[in-house]
Amino acid sequence: MSPSAFELHPQLAADTLLVGDLPLSRLLLMNDARFPWCILVPRHPGLRELHELDEADSTALFAEIRQLSQRLLALGDVDKLNVAALGNRVAQLHVHVVARRSTDAAWPDPVWGKGTPQPYDPAQAEALLTHLRTP
Repeated sequence: MSPSAFELHPQLAADTLLVGDLPLSRLLLMNDARFPWCILVPRHPGLRELHELDEADSTALFAEIRQLSQRLLALGDVDKLNVAALGNRVAQLHVHVVARRSTDAAWPDPVWGKGTPQPYDPAQAEALLTHLRTP
């Protein structure tokens, strides 16, 4: 890992709303109201792949994935959770956690590249951000 400070990739910053920081990761909400879609970014500079995390951070990341999954399931009417770390377009290690509904715009396909993102209106964003920030 690089000794430099953590910086969020500009594409992730442009596409998301900040939820906050968890013990390991920065938690982001993808600004697309069609899908409850969060992204966890471990706050270590230079990470690209899951196997680069040490044992403690790997355990912490999976705990954060479980915690976030429970928050998304609490939204109700969730048919499936998709969890993925692709990094094909943004090399910085990040994990997508997407609450899927069989009625959503991309079902049953992956959400990537499907249709045009629909940004949250301010009230809708604030309600979801509050939900995600509540332990």
